[in-house]
Amino acid sequence: MWSSLPLGERLRAELGRPRKVRRLVSSPRSRVWRAELSGAQVVVKQLVDSPGADDRFAREAAALGLAARRAGRTGRPVVPALLGADPAARMLVLERVADRTPGPDWQVDYATALAGLHASAPADLDDLAGTAPATDIPAWTGPTGRDLGCFLALARTLDVPAPPGARAEAEALLARLSAVPVRHALLHGDPCPGNDLHTADGVRFVDFEQSSLGPGAAEFAYLRIGFPTCWCSTAAPAAVLAEAEAAYRAAWRAATGTAAPTPADLADACVGWLLRGDALVPKAQRGTADQLARMQHADWTWGNATARRRVLHRLRAVAALADADTALPVFGRFCATLATRARIAWPTAGPLPSERP
Repeated sequence: MWSSLPLGERLRAELGRPRKVRRLVSSPRSRVWRAELSGAQVVVKQLVDSPGADDRFAREAAALGLAARRAGRTGRPVVPALLGADPAARMLVLERVADRTPGPDWQVDYATALAGLHASAPADLDDLAGTAPATDIPAWTGPTGRDLGCFLALARTLDVPAPPGARAEAEALLARLSAVPVRHALLHGDPCPGNDLHTADGVRFVDFEQSSLGPGAAEFAYLRIGFPTCWCSTAAPAAVLAEAEAAYRAAWRAATGTAAPTPADLADACVGWLLRGDALVPKAQRGTADQLARMQHADWTWGNATARRRVLHRLRAVAALADADTALPVFGRFCATLATRARIAWPTAGPLPSERP
């Protein structure tokens, strides 16, 4: 049975001959096995031959190596250990961790680990030299002027034209999001339920093919905005959300000694996700169409929520955050009005689920 796992000669020499191999369900972009190597329980992941596969492999290997440095400093790992890698075969051998069903307030453990993952990036990116080349982990990119134009077009179709000042605030936001952050974070790229393994000693993240270096607020916002890149989009109860965000801020401060993202930073990040129409479809469909324009004529389901449910939740989240204490007060009021109008225009667009699948 071991021959069904195409482990190369070098990895077999380093780690042992595969035993008890079992193929696991995975995305179309990869093949994944569970196996035993020299008595150790492992997970083997191979990225299949496809456009961008080499880049995705390099990102994942570099991100795992960078995140592992944090475990060495703190003793609290946030990723499985990387036991071996074969770049030619695009294959990774990872420690198999025993995960369990997340508890009812899983968001708190998730947020704590997410902050630890983000803090894995060194304050000085020159420290990456010789460990995880910066070229293997690209810079995060935010929404564009085209995204903003598509969003404003959606508002017009709902008979809510942007009030004076709203576009200027949004354009200033785009400039802020494109600026180099004061301190880079190691971003997962898709920190969704399913990519978080809840273990006895905390959460560990997997699947770093979309990792990048950028502002931690971009993913700190996931809990508030409803997991925008995920097939399962959920909305935490207010009390749990507040506890989780406090846990993230505390973990970030403890790990870096620097200030955590502010409410204004969180508002910026949430608006950034609201503007992205591509955050309404799976990765394979991104960049293929104006999804906000498509939504004007039809709703569709991705995972556990429809596009309109997702957008309505994001509008309400932005309306609640973007107030006079942020740089987006006019845009926040605009979103509040737009949410009211969208609720009438989309009568079947109910709240997001509160529980993860």
